[in-house]
Amino acid sequence: MTQVTLSKNADTRDLRNLEDQTHNVYLAAVIIAKRANQISENLKQELRSKLEPFTSDSDNLEEVHENREQIEISAQFEKLAKPTILSLEEFINEKTYWRLPEKPEHGPAEQ
Repeated sequence: MTQVTLSKNADTRDLRNLEDQTHNVYLAAVIIAKRANQISENLKQELRSKLEPFTSDSDNLEEVHENREQIEISAQFEKLAKPTILSLEEFINEKTYWRLPEKPEHGPAEQ
């Protein structure tokens, strides 16, 4: 789990700054959103792997007990910056790799 100190508050951004890399604010939004999804999936997998030792095979609601370690791990993940904020910071700092897919020279009807 990477500890990044970012503000949890919503900060206003100048959209023109997002447009610098892509020359299209909508493309920038798509890139940031897709990266946020990647980060979110990675965090989910990491959380599942850390909580896996605490899972039990029985589904009996009466046997559910709280584990202090499990609660601490969950609390740590809740304190992390949101994936959207992380991906936005990566994009602004030019740490996000992105590319446009190559367009075919001929359309399907022309081949």
